[in-house]
Amino acid sequence: MNPSCIQIVEANPQLRSLLGWHLQQTGYSVCQSPSLRHARELCMQRKPLLVMLDVDLPDGNGLEFCKWLKQYDCAIMIVSARCAESDIVAGLQAGADDYIRKPFGMQELLARVEAVARRQKNPSPTSQLTYGPLEIDLVQRRVKVQDQLIELTPQEFSLLYVLAQSEGIPLTRSELLKRAWPDAIDNPRTIDTHVLSLRKKIEFDPRQPAFIQTVRNVGYRFNVPPTQAFVTEEYVTEHLPIAVSSS
Repeated sequence: MNPSCIQIVEANPQLRSLLGWHLQQTGYSVCQSPSLRHARELCMQRKPLLVMLDVDLPDGNGLEFCKWLKQYDCAIMIVSARCAESDIVAGLQAGADDYIRKPFGMQELLARVEAVARRQKNPSPTSQLTYGPLEIDLVQRRVKVQDQLIELTPQEFSLLYVLAQSEGIPLTRSELLKRAWPDAIDNPRTIDTHVLSLRKKIEFDPRQPAFIQTVRNVGYRFNVPPTQAFVTEEYVTEHLPIAVSSS
């Protein structure tokens, strides 16, 4: 994440330039996108702190872009002429941190930007992530399934964490390689080997994976299946051995 970069995704060039100028005057670096396609490419390159996003764009709906942005560690502020309560609710539910209605006062907008940026730079500490029976301890770098400790290699832990952070979003092998091991020079197909190993360790049935799903022609997606799909005596016996005292 670039802690000083704000990305503006806005089809109107005059408004885009105006917003950019004011943000630069407050000390931010600014990158601008007129379309969703350009916004995706630029976001991957610049990794902004905050994305300011219109909903109505020439090549698609900004709400879908909101969902796509969940895989990146950035805040989202929707700036839109859609002012109905249902539009605002839809934007926030899609993942936006704030929603500004057009027309807006520049001072209010800048104050809101500062507030969102401040929260993004100083997030509340979270040491444990829970996905159904799967627990990921970020401090101890430990993983449990059904309260049973699972032995993972450092590479497997990093890969699982990246997948879990992007729950529901398909990620390519190249994206996973770059985000899980930034300094690695491995072939992206190496991901397949680590996914196979992860499935054997955390899945209840590695042949029918519930957590790490294959997305054909793309890569992999992390999923949280229904709770009732989890506990089986066979799985606990074969994959999560525990000491049982004889009576």
